[in-house]
Amino acid sequence: MTVIEIRNVYKSFGSNNVLNDLSLTIKKGSIFGLVGINGAGKSTLLRLISGVYRCDQGSIHIEGERVFENKHIKEKIFFLPDDPYYAYNLTGLELKNLYGSYYDLDEALLYKHLDTFKLDIQKPIHNYSKGMKRQLFISLAIACKPQYILLDEVFDGLDPLARLHFKRAIIELSTNHQSTIIISSHALRELEDICDSYGLIDHQTIVSEGEIASILSDMYKFQVAFKKEVSRKDFKDFDVKSYSVEGKIIKIAIKGNKDTFLKYIESFDPILIDEINVSFEDLFIKEVEARGYLK
Repeated sequence: MTVIEIRNVYKSFGSNNVLNDLSLTIKKGSIFGLVGINGAGKSTLLRLISGVYRCDQGSIHIEGERVFENKHIKEKIFFLPDDPYYAYNLTGLELKNLYGSYYDLDEALLYKHLDTFKLDIQKPIHNYSKGMKRQLFISLAIACKPQYILLDEVFDGLDPLARLHFKRAIIELSTNHQSTIIISSHALRELEDICDSYGLIDHQTIVSEGEIASILSDMYKFQVAFKKEVSRKDFKDFDVKSYSVEGKIIKIAIKGNKDTFLKYIESFDPILIDEINVSFEDLFIKEVEARGYLK
C-alpha cells in the first residue's frame, strides 16, 4: 500500500532550482533509500516530506492528506536532519524530556541504546563528540517509535559497530511497528544491507526507483580470468553494469540472461569463472561512478 505520494514537486530558493518535477511513491513499512550526491536535493526533499518546507508546485500526501501545516500528520513524523539543532547548554536528559513531550517515547528502549554506547545524558550535548551526538539523536528517534522516520545522512560520524547496531534497530522498528523509514545517503554502501527499495535523485528529480530485490533478480556478477588479454569491448553486446580489473581477475556484473553470458564466456576458454553475489552498489555502479556518489 502506498503511504507517501509525491507528485510533480518543484522547489527553489531564490534563483537556485533544487527540485524539478519530482515524483515518487513509498510503500507503508518499507525502508527506503534516497541516494544521490551531496547537493542533489535529498535534504530538501526530506524537509518537504516532513512538512518543514512548502512545495512551490506539486503535492506531497501522507495517508492521503497533504503534509504542510497538517498537525495530525506531522505528529506521526520524526525528521532527523544531518546537523540537528539544540540549545548550547541543553543536556541529553533535557533533550529526552523535550522529545518526550511530543512523542510517546519508550524510555526503556532509549536507555537500552544509551547504555550500549555509555552515553551520559546528564552532560551538555555540546560536550559530546560528533559520533556521540549522532548516537543520542538516533537513539531518541528510534525510541519515539514514529510512524514515519526521516533520517538524513544518519550514519555519518558513526563507527562500524554503531552503524551495525542502529541498522538492526531500524530494521526492528520497521518490522515490529510497521514504521516507514526513509534514509538519505550519498554512499550506496551504507544502504545496501538495510533498504528494500530506493530512489535515485539526480538533475533535480528522481531518475530511477523500485524494489531492490526485484531489480537484482536478473542481474549476475562473475569473477573470471583468461589466458589471453580481454577488454571491456569484448562484452559490448551485453548490458554490463559494472566492470573492474584486479590483477588478472576481471569482475563483471551483467543484466540479462545468465546462460547466454556463460556460454559466451566459455568461448574464451577461461582459466577461472566464479559467480559472486550481486549488491545494491553493483546495480548502480555506472551511474554513481559517473556522478561521484561513491567515496
